[in-house]
Amino acid sequence: MNTHGYRFVGATAVMIDSHTELVGSGPNASAELVVRDGIVQEHARGDEIEVDATGCVITAGLVNAHHHLLQSAFRTLPGTRSVPMHVWLPTMAAAYARVGVDAELADAAASVAVAEGLLCGVTTVADHHLTWPADGDDAALAGATAAAARRLGGRLAFVRGSARDDPQRAAAGAEAVVASLLGGSDAVAGVSADGMLQVAVGPAGVHSDSRETFELLSEVAARYGLRRRTQANEQVDVAIALERYGRRPIDLLDEWGWLASDVTLAHLCDVSPAEIARAAARGVTATHAPGCDVPMGWGVAPVAELADAGVVVGLGTSGGGSNDAGHLLADARLAMQVSGLRGPALSARQVLGMATEGSARGLGRPELGHLRVGAAADLCVWDVSGVADAGVDDAIAGLLWAAPGRRPRDVFVAGRRVVEDGALVGADERAIAEDLRALLASRRAATK
Repeated sequence: MNTHGYRFVGATAVMIDSHTELVGSGPNASAELVVRDGIVQEHARGDEIEVDATGCVITAGLVNAHHHLLQSAFRTLPGTRSVPMHVWLPTMAAAYARVGVDAELADAAASVAVAEGLLCGVTTVADHHLTWPADGDDAALAGATAAAARRLGGRLAFVRGSARDDPQRAAAGAEAVVASLLGGSDAVAGVSADGMLQVAVGPAGVHSDSRETFELLSEVAARYGLRRRTQANEQVDVAIALERYGRRPIDLLDEWGWLASDVTLAHLCDVSPAEIARAAARGVTATHAPGCDVPMGWGVAPVAELADAGVVVGLGTSGGGSNDAGHLLADARLAMQVSGLRGPALSARQVLGMATEGSARGLGRPELGHLRVGAAADLCVWDVSGVADAGVDDAIAGLLWAAPGRRPRDVFVAGRRVVEDGALVGADERAIAEDLRALLASRRAATK
């Protein structure tokens, strides 16, 4: 049986991208989608497996452009909610130290986070990993994270980050991660041949890392064609930059060579019109993370202003240490709801576009985040036939406006079904959760 070709029939609507959708006309009409050999096709061949999508909306798989997978092991910790960043950072660091960060923990935490994402429709996640023990094995830790994603069938962009690391150590670690994850493969521009794994680099921000760190990681990126990512213009970032350098983060990033078309800046809660214009002129992309920034009281990024200036904006959840969930669609709903606080309100389609193609463009992945012919066959089937969607006039807009905890019925990555009827395919959600719980309990008990 051909398990790599599917014809989705009976859908209420298929959202091709934020500007294009397929809808049926007439009382019994429906939209169809064909995928084969891991990509979206124009026509059916005849041997595809038929998937009944009656009463469903189909979208591209969501792309979480900013996560910290390790933090899924450190959710709802006392002293980590609605506090200043200078309080939050040492509290999290103490929690890491108590448990111990290594490959075993990275595997367990990433398994939980990637599984959670897939169950919520996230087919690609960017993991900005910032916690590197001085005596740790960078390649082993990164490899464990990548192995977890691959077991579950999700795409991973692993970002070798840095948070106050020695600059030389950070650069050497990035080299080790590239060699471990991509060495010996036919990787192009930091992406594996099958497209399931990507490597990037990214200091935590100018509040944390020196100019030397930024420059050395840029050299690694240039050597291997990697994307670059960092966090900018949060409260602490602006305050420390002004105190330490007498300048704002965007000024420093520009001077250090980090305002460029291969760079994505996360958060951007506190940016001026002039800084937005400068970022747009350099081709920088951005990632909005309201599920972190809003509940922590760190602000709301001016998304409409960024987009109007020509900045491509994606969407991320950030990590469990500041956003206890990896539910990107819920954060897309929040982004839509709070958008009017910082400019013109964003429509559901605009925000869905951010959560899909906007995020993918920031990763330099033109094949992801949409369902145009030739795209990677990453998609979600959302059942909109229940009471939460009763009375909804626009089924696509209803994905955000209705049912805040919505999860997809089915999820496909590279043309393979990884979630079916709301459950993981080939993995036990409860066993994954219990593995992390048991590991954390054992380690915490050992430190008492």
